[in-house]
Amino acid sequence: MNSRRLDAARKPHILPKYIIYGFFVIGLVSAIAVRAIIVFQRLEPSWVMPVWYAGIIGYIVFFLYRYMITKKRKKAIDDFRLIDKVKANACLTEEDRETVLYLLSSIKSSPEDLNYAIIFILSILAILADTLLSTLR
Repeated sequence: MNSRRLDAARKPHILPKYIIYGFFVIGLVSAIAVRAIIVFQRLEPSWVMPVWYAGIIGYIVFFLYRYMITKKRKKAIDDFRLIDKVKANACLTEEDRETVLYLLSSIKSSPEDLNYAIIFILSILAILADTLLSTLR
């Protein structure tokens, strides 16, 4: 294998948008399922376990993906010794700059902030739904 192939294999890259948003949807559906349990518990108890499994399995897939992305980012930082180079005010090579660009672009293109906001709102809505359903009984 020539050195150009090794460099290409070592060079981190952002995944296609359809993969990023596919996992975003898996995380969102899982968040909805887990929070919907409180409603199903009161309205249709037979749906609690299937919804719980759907939510938990979705979370397993989603958080495994997020784990792998985080590991990939940390590996890029370590492999290119970016923290040491920045601390030493060392000149970055073209490969270093590409890696920094990957890291910044990866963070910028990730919908994780939207995911956190939606989970926050869904959590509040789940509490409100439970409170409302508790007062109606």
